[in-house]
Amino acid sequence: MTGQVVCFGEMLLRLSPPGARLMMQAQSLDMVVGGAEANVAAALAALGHETRMVTLLPATPLGDKARADLGAAGVDTRFVARGSGRMGLYFMEPGAGLRPSSITYDRAGSAFALANAGAFDLAGALDGAALLHMSGITPALGPNGVALARAAVAAAQAAGVPICLDGNYRAQLWESWDSNPREVLTELVSAATVLIGNHRDISLLLGKAFSGDGAERRREAVEAAFAAFPNLQLVASTARHVVSSDHHRIAARVDTRDAKHQTAEIDVTGIVDRIGTGDAYAAGVLHQFLRGGDAQAMAECGLALAALKHSLPGDFCLIGAGELAAFSAQGGDVRR
Repeated sequence: MTGQVVCFGEMLLRLSPPGARLMMQAQSLDMVVGGAEANVAAALAALGHETRMVTLLPATPLGDKARADLGAAGVDTRFVARGSGRMGLYFMEPGAGLRPSSITYDRAGSAFALANAGAFDLAGALDGAALLHMSGITPALGPNGVALARAAVAAAQAAGVPICLDGNYRAQLWESWDSNPREVLTELVSAATVLIGNHRDISLLLGKAFSGDGAERRREAVEAAFAAFPNLQLVASTARHVVSSDHHRIAARVDTRDAKHQTAEIDVTGIVDRIGTGDAYAAGVLHQFLRGGDAQAMAECGLALAALKHSLPGDFCLIGAGELAAFSAQGGDVRR
């Protein structure tokens, strides 16, 4: 598939105490730029794809930094709108040992969340594009976020551009307003070609539980999704078992209508940063999807990129194609 990958969603700033400190212990905060869709754009750009971000940033020094970091990652920022208002923030207390990381959002009333769909040149951004990538975070922001997500879907459909939707269910966001996530997400998934989501996401969409265990339950859920959503062609997911904050076991799975592949579970140890690893998985899957890879290639590439992202601080995954190709689940010595 040729053409740019267009990513639509809100960019955020992450503020964290250095080391493994609690917020109440902090005298300073580290700041990095991120956001689910921007993370995918940056990861695909690092792998050699042309990517374009559609978002709105405030015309402030913080907005300038977000745009500059995105551009430095190789993402086309010509369709980043600017306006008045504030950046969305989130604060993360990094976990350690058996203490998990904790996130607190401060993004209500952000410039993006309050933006009108007319602020974005979606038609221009999607002209000649290969794919639109978006997530369930945008509609979770509130009624205006729902309108923005619908506008992006409508623009992609008008341009004949396939859609990848990452469910990215954020309970804190959906529960902060009188929302109906099942209804909204079902509408969006109905338009998608690719869904990044597991059996729990499909249970939410279809309002039913799935029997069985492991791979059998996942396939049962995927087949139900394929039956309910005729446009859907691919479902990708991961399974994560947390041993401690710096030791996870992860497996990946990709299902198409005609094939499926589930990887073996790998140990990811010495974790530097958990945030953005799901977006790295999505980017790895899309890297192979855009190249015509099969279910096995997509699942294994997604898992490899997700595993490598755990070794990088910050939200963006900046792993290049060469380093991805050299990935080994056993790690390795210095490459000279």
